Amino acid sequence: MSINYVQSSSKSTATNFDVVIIGGGAAGLSSALWCAELGLKALLLEKTAELGGQLLWTHNSIKNHLGIEAENGREMRDIFVRQSENYNFDICLNAEISRVDLANKTIMLENGRNISAQAIILATGVKRRKLNVEGEEEFRNRGIIDSGKRDGQLVKGKNAVVVGGGDAALENALILSETSLSVTLVHRRAGFSARSKFLEQARDNPKIKILTDTTLQKIVGSEQVEAVELKNHYTNKTQILSVEAVLIRIGVKPNTNTLRGEIDLDKQGYIKINCNCETNVGHIFAVGDVANPLSPTISSAVGMGAAAAKVIFARLNS
Repeated sequence: MSINYVQSSSKSTATNFDVVIIGGGAAGLSSALWCAELGLKALLLEKTAELGGQLLWTHNSIKNHLGIEAENGREMRDIFVRQSENYNFDICLNAEISRVDLANKTIMLENGRNISAQAIILATGVKRRKLNVEGEEEFRNRGIIDSGKRDGQLVKGKNAVVVGGGDAALENALILSETSLSVTLVHRRAGFSARSKFLEQARDNPKIKILTDTTLQKIVGSEQVEAVELKNHYTNKTQILSVEAVLIRIGVKPNTNTLRGEIDLDKQGYIKINCNCETNVGHIFAVGDVANPLSPTISSAVGMGAAAAKVIFARLNS
């Protein structure tokens, strides 16, 4: 048995499945593996050219997933894929979905192909929030960096600014301080959601300056980032800070825009589920970060994927 990679445009590709899984991250792969384990005919649809989802964002070492350690998310992804290759299910990469009809459990691809299933598992994950300020898109990969761990050498001896107040922002500020000349941490509120250990380390770090109640208004430069414009909420004063690197970590939002009106979502757009990963629509399940705003981890994603497959098997065989 092995994974069967199929093309979305292939005429020989099956169009009827027991389960269709949308999303190829940890939750989606776990769902597919467990569907195969239980003898369910499954198809996993991934919109990008490779599996992994948010694992591919993780550049730090992973040591808190029980049973497996990895140097980074890509290595963890490779471990998951190698294990999945022992199971029989279909995977379609570069699968652009035009519409999902949850009530009728039908998925329409951009190429016009329709796929139907008895159950659908939504594992669409989340995406990073943007500041939506001038220069944010213009200077991507030209001073706007993605990871302190991966891009640390790019800011060696330079001034950097990190935007955000959670674990990711503080941790990246600490990592960047190892190579950069200075790091300015900009947070729009006075309080932080980051763990106290990160905050204490940042406050004790002579290379890190923390600016609270402050927002980044603009990113400026010519060929590369040269400065940012900051505004203090209390004084309404703006300042221009000379920096060569910007890292933005202001949280994530769920990939559910195309599902609005189709399924129950919370105020933040996350999919509402019960303890069995079931949504309000019959035989429609949601797993991973898209349905788990409070504890988004690799471990919870893997567990939710397994749970959904087991419940589907029970429902379809009851």
